[in-house]
This record gives sequence, C-alpha cells and structure tokens, in this order.
Amino acid sequence: MAVYVDDMKAPFGNMVMSHMWADTDAELLAMAARIGVDRKWIQGHATLSFGKHRNASWVHFDIAQSKRALAVKAGAIETDRYGPLEHEARLDIASDNPARVARGQKRLARVIGARMI
Repeated sequence: MAVYVDDMKAPFGNMVMSHMWADTDAELLAMAARIGVDRKWIQGHATLSFGKHRNASWVHFDIAQSKRALAVKAGAIETDRYGPLEHEARLDIASDNPARVARGQKRLARVIGARMI
C-alpha cells in the first residue's frame, strides 16, 4: 500500500499544486493529516467530502508544493504526470470485472506509449 504524488505544477492563486492519492482512502487521509492538509479538500469522494462532492474522476487531493515536499519526506512515492492514469488503470486491471480489466489494459498501454514519446 502506498501514497503517491505527481510532478504536476498547476498554478492556483499564489500556489503551485500537485496531486496526491493513495491505494486506499485510509492511507490518503492519514497522509493528509500527517502533512496538515484538511480532509475537507479531498476530491472525487462523495462520502469523505462532507456532503460537498468535489467533482473529480478519482479520489485525490490537490496539494501545494510545500505539502508535496512533506509528503515525500513522509514516504510518498513520486510519479510523473501519468501516475494518476497508471494508478487507475492498474486498479481496473486488478478488478474482477472483465470490462474494467480490458479498459485498464488499454489505458495502461496508452500510458506506456505516452511515456515513450
């Protein structure tokens, strides 16, 4: 089980943001608490968003670079910009649903191809 941070650098006000996600909600929330990110900022999870479902296709936090550095120091695994897509593809592949497995295999092939460019 692991927590991940990508190398995205998206401007947001005076900050520069990256994504942080994990293999499980518990790991993600534990890391958020450890680095001082309020769980109300979680995206993509209706239950954990305190009734305010922040629209996202996957469960993650957008975190400032200072929080990203803290997460890495606390053991988060650094990935590239394709890390979130690869993670979702691997979750699909690990499922028992043949349609999800096929979708995950296609997504993973696209990630591998994009990294080769």
